[in-house]
Amino acid sequence: MPKKRVKKKWSELTPQQQGLTVVGAVIQITLQVLALRDLRQRRADEVNGPKWAWGAATFINTLGPLAYFVFGRRRADRP
Repeated sequence: MPKKRVKKKWSELTPQQQGLTVVGAVIQITLQVLALRDLRQRRADEVNGPKWAWGAATFINTLGPLAYFVFGRRRADRP
C-alpha cells in the first residue's frame, strides 16, 4: 500500500527546504519572464510554431521556458 503524502505548512519546513523552494521559484519565474520577453520581441517567422502556443507553454513549470529556448526559436544558421 502506497505511503500517504502529508502536506506541510511553510513553517514546518526546515530552513534548507525553505531556501531551496525560494531558489526554485526564482529560477522558474526568471526563466518564464525571459522566455515571454524573448517571444514578444521575435517576429512570427523567427519562432517554430505559433507564438501563442509557446507563450502558453512557458506556464508549464520549468520545462516550458526551457523547451522554448531549445526548440521554439529559429536560429539564423537553421532555415
